[in-house]
Amino acid sequence: MRLAVLDVGSNSAHLQIVEARSHKPPLPVFRLKAPTLLAESVTPDGALTPDGVERVVRAVACTVEAYRQHSAKDLIPLATATIRDATNNAEIRRRVREATGVELRSLSGEDEARVTFLAVRRWLAGNAGGEGLLLLDIGGMSMEIASGDGGEHPDLAVSLPIGAGLLTRRFLPEHPAARNAVERVRRHVRAAVRPVAAELAGHPRPDRVIGTSKTFKQLAGLTGEGDHLSRRALRRWVPRLADMSPLQRANLPGVAAARARQLLAGAVTAVTVMEALDLRTLDVCPWALREGLLLRRYRELRG
Repeated sequence: MRLAVLDVGSNSAHLQIVEARSHKPPLPVFRLKAPTLLAESVTPDGALTPDGVERVVRAVACTVEAYRQHSAKDLIPLATATIRDATNNAEIRRRVREATGVELRSLSGEDEARVTFLAVRRWLAGNAGGEGLLLLDIGGMSMEIASGDGGEHPDLAVSLPIGAGLLTRRFLPEHPAARNAVERVRRHVRAAVRPVAAELAGHPRPDRVIGTSKTFKQLAGLTGEGDHLSRRALRRWVPRLADMSPLQRANLPGVAAARARQLLAGAVTAVTVMEALDLRTLDVCPWALREGLLLRRYRELRG
């Protein structure tokens, strides 16, 4: 069964088409990204600027046209936090619907955490089917954290407003970044994650800690640890990233120019959360929200 998911986020509209198969990983068929670049397109009152809205409409139109050229049974069109939480989200959805015929949907941050947890469980498959799992996912506007001792449904799923794009816009207006600006990000993240750390303290320590999202993938690439990321190596990179301009960061291996400006905030968030939760290392998973949505939809269609 061929299924498609369209994830419209702060950096791009990402279309992924797969051949879903029983008891096997989805087989990739087609992938396309169209830029949205919304990190600097949010006004102080939380609305997307007219230029930002126009980029969203163009990106969705481009990816939907590509979807219609493939014989997929179903399209899951998801608008993540940047659009979901925009004060003019109704206008954005209307513009997209009129231009493409597609109605963007949204999940709550907690539901995104649950769906991503499902994806990671399936990715781990038999290697960690009943192990305690802690999931961390840093996005543009929010960070999702989920934890569970077994099965595909987490016991804890939360979403925190500490996404890399949001923190960059609020606390890091200049790059290279001053030390006191970096420290403000660290204090803000520490305060945001403190209630989660307190709640997790009452849970068994996880057997596996997994980071998903482009941010964790890029940070693991920077530290040279491949599919792993250690707090110690990441801590060394924070001052180096702070001393760089976005252009210099974009020249680092594996760093996309569209994400270079917010990479510092992503690094500070990752290391601060790892410190708060007493995590020395984590594994990076290539599956995240899109894969979780596809897996869940396949199960629904199969009955």
